[in-house]
Amino acid sequence: SGQLMVILNDNDMSIAPPVGGMSAYLAGLVSGGAYQNVRRLGKSVAQHLPRPFRKAAKKAEEYARGMVTGGTFFEELGFYYVGPIDGHDMDNLVPILKKAAAIEDRPVLVHVVTQKGKGYAPAESSADKLHAVVKFDVVSGKQAKPISNTPSYTKVFGTELIKHARIDPSVVAITAAMPSGTGLDLFGQAFPERTYDVGIAEQHAVTFAAGLAADGMKPVCAIYSTFLQRGYDQVVHDVAIQSLPVRFAMDRAGLVGADGSTHAGSFDIGFMGALPGMVLMAAADEAELAAMISTSLAIDDRPSAFRYPRADGVGVEIPELAAPLEIGKGRIVREGASVAILSLGTRLQESLKAADILAAKGVSATVADARFAKPLDADLILRLAREHECLITVEEGAMGGFGAFVLQLLAEKGALDRGLKVRTLNLPDIFQDQDSPVAMYAKAGLNAEHIAAASLTALGVDATRAARA
Repeated sequence: SGQLMVILNDNDMSIAPPVGGMSAYLAGLVSGGAYQNVRRLGKSVAQHLPRPFRKAAKKAEEYARGMVTGGTFFEELGFYYVGPIDGHDMDNLVPILKKAAAIEDRPVLVHVVTQKGKGYAPAESSADKLHAVVKFDVVSGKQAKPISNTPSYTKVFGTELIKHARIDPSVVAITAAMPSGTGLDLFGQAFPERTYDVGIAEQHAVTFAAGLAADGMKPVCAIYSTFLQRGYDQVVHDVAIQSLPVRFAMDRAGLVGADGSTHAGSFDIGFMGALPGMVLMAAADEAELAAMISTSLAIDDRPSAFRYPRADGVGVEIPELAAPLEIGKGRIVREGASVAILSLGTRLQESLKAADILAAKGVSATVADARFAKPLDADLILRLAREHECLITVEEGAMGGFGAFVLQLLAEKGALDRGLKVRTLNLPDIFQDQDSPVAMYAKAGLNAEHIAAASLTALGVDATRAARA
């Protein structure tokens, strides 16, 4: 049959408090005084009826409740409405679903009311309903979170944006249902009138930001890399084609540990870097992130984006107010001779460790921080190609990203013609299973020993011994 069943899981709670009209509509109906009064009146009348009538009255009350709590709304959309029903009462739920599936003449909407974390006290009482869980103690619910003395990149983003907003009243922040996940909960406390949570509507977040930018505001659109994929059409049509200065803060860049493959920010370097006019940056540490926020707010004639991981910073000092970077310019972090390691993003620390491993083997390595995936620092890259025997690019992104951009530049400029050995290290061409970030990057082949081994292989040295070292 052509039957369609829609299940509305009404749990009154998302990762952040719900902001949508539908949520308020459903909650208001069920909790409304008129609805409660009708139920109380119905029950008091039914108690004085003989048993068979009491049973019939109960069924009538359930039917009337369906009419009041959304039945009319959904019936007008063409649905046969069933509910609301208790999603935790399996003896009742399963037969209802079977009956609903048997309705063939029109689509059915089953309104199921549930409680997130039901039956497990630590989850029921958790503010975020134990979203993105790492290993935890089953009895207490306590999660095994690593102790860190450095702030997360997410928190750095939130606090830095507040600094700029205090100086510049045109700075506004937009999130799509992830205020705490993106660090904008802090910004929202400081500037409630300049913080917009549009709910789970990334497309609207992007177009809304474009409208604000067109009117001279400085919108910062904070969306996880993986969720920005949902709004890509709007990034292209509403922002990039019009060269509007929307700033995209792309959290959860690279692998994300407990968040799993659905949240891994693997593709944004490729899909944002493909857009004409886009300025695309990746922070190597928290001070770099602060500088990139400054840079994006200073760009007023085109879109910009900066990416950073779900991780804690490395412990570097952040200036009182970071100065903007020169657009399209990277930096040399360590000077060497035979190998050039060109890192984009937070693999910079691993790249420096790789240089130490290589030094112990008598191989001298330069380490550079690209900072920009677009526009590329052509002068820096061509100099590295000219002065070294091999060039290794390192990024926390899928193939078709930074390494591909660098290879294209090298090919275009004839830098490969003299026999330069190049290796591009990126995320493997798979969706990786959840694990600790260190273990995930080990599987991805992006830790220090892998960078060193790739360098030695490119030079023609036995890399197996190097990987063991």
